[in-house]
Amino acid sequence: MGKTIAIIPARGGSKRLPNKNIKLLCGIPLLAYSIKYALTNLDKIDDVYVSSDNENIKQVALKYGAKVIDRPAELCGDSEPTITALKHALEVINDEIDTVVLLQATNPLRPKDLLKNALNVFNEKKLNSLFTVSRDHKKLGKIIDHKFKPFNYKIGQRSQDLEPLYYENGLLFITKTSLIKKDIIFNELSYPLIVNHKFTEIDIDTQEDFEYAEYILKNSNE
Repeated sequence: MGKTIAIIPARGGSKRLPNKNIKLLCGIPLLAYSIKYALTNLDKIDDVYVSSDNENIKQVALKYGAKVIDRPAELCGDSEPTITALKHALEVINDEIDTVVLLQATNPLRPKDLLKNALNVFNEKKLNSLFTVSRDHKKLGKIIDHKFKPFNYKIGQRSQDLEPLYYENGLLFITKTSLIKKDIIFNELSYPLIVNHKFTEIDIDTQEDFEYAEYILKNSNE
């Protein structure tokens, strides 16, 4: 049976929040949170890799215990999809890899047992791909011709009576390498693992996101 590895893509170019991946979050580089999280699960995964084109990011990755994949600059553009980083990493590693756990550096905080539980579900159900979702309790609608048209509720309906809707929270993705080779990380057939936790609200793209993450981290017991 092939290995299960974690890959954390972390390119250097970040226009909205410069040097985002190594910006200090409560004194620790943002990237390091995902590395440290993966390393606490070495009973479930075999290796932890960071894929990057940036020397400073690579040094942080090595310092915190990850292995480094040197990603070519042409695979690090703003519009470059994550799948190309995963495919490149698998080509460089060139080993019998069965399953990839994708961790995004911009989602630094995860429930302690999430990865363990997710891999248990993945293996027990013999899945090809899994991704994490959370329930959204907002009353959503569209604005058409300057009028608000409710989408998931009727005017006056209580929030607790809404039909459940879910969003991708980005905490983790688990995918068989056979799917990655077909340019798929997850799709409509993938298993949605429901995670309802305050950490699912954190996805860092702006300074405001960063400050919110610091607030949650400082006030969390995990």
